[in-house]
Amino acid sequence: MSTFEDHRSLLTGVAYRILGSVADAEDVVQEAWLRWSGLDEATVGDPKAYLVKVTSRLAIDRLRWAKSRREAYVGPWLPEPISTEPGVAEQAELAESVEMALLVVLETLSPLERAVFVLREAFGLPFSEIAEVIGRSEPATRQLARRARDHVQEKRPRFDVDRDERRRMTVRFINASANGDLDGLIELLSSEVTMVSDGGGKARAALRIITGADHVGRYLLSINTPVNIARFMPSVGLAKDSGLSFGMTEMNGAPAIVISAGDKVITVISLVLSDGKIDTIYLVANPEKVAHLRPATGPGAGAL
Repeated sequence: MSTFEDHRSLLTGVAYRILGSVADAEDVVQEAWLRWSGLDEATVGDPKAYLVKVTSRLAIDRLRWAKSRREAYVGPWLPEPISTEPGVAEQAELAESVEMALLVVLETLSPLERAVFVLREAFGLPFSEIAEVIGRSEPATRQLARRARDHVQEKRPRFDVDRDERRRMTVRFINASANGDLDGLIELLSSEVTMVSDGGGKARAALRIITGADHVGRYLLSINTPVNIARFMPSVGLAKDSGLSFGMTEMNGAPAIVISAGDKVITVISLVLSDGKIDTIYLVANPEKVAHLRPATGPGAGAL
């Protein structure tokens, strides 16, 4: 099965981008492996193209099923964050250039539009191959790609890409939140900042999108102080005396804040900057979406 293993990282990257879920992507790749293991490899002219086609079709089918489940999801649904820290080589490869903000926009596409966008924009597949994957003509595939690209360009946040500035703002956000500094926190936020929280009904999180610097700042301090985090630990299966820590790490190719209790990650916060201010905040607290992550141990990590 060395041929399949040679392409596993690529296939996981395809599935993750289409699905926005680590667990679903792993399930899809496992199903692709089962199909591959039943074949005579000598009969496959281009194993890579074949495996990408199978994985993409499986991911599209799973996304159609997942979308119906997400309609009944408690509160906003956000993609699962994935580590891109140096040393997590496989995950870094699959999540390279996949910002949380982009994945959120991809959620608004149809399954076929999303698959076409991913295969074309992220992996550069020719339209002839993509058409075969989705079972459409090449002209129809090009039309899907154009519609998806226009939609993404319209909806995608115009965020600042200066990595050093994003890291500095992330550190300031950590300090203001951990110290309960409301004025300092509000100073970092744009006046029309938006916060999207995903607790999935299994951890404390806002059930609606919160807007405005004052509202967002006050809500963040209501849940991110040590006392309030400890108060809600039982909801994620942790004892109140678990050691709390915070840190900054790389998630989806950008700095992110990780709050942990002992060796368990309980919250991941991603910031989107625009014109020197925090414009959007994505907060993922659903324990099922952060269970695969490790606590931050690099610069900026510390006890709360």
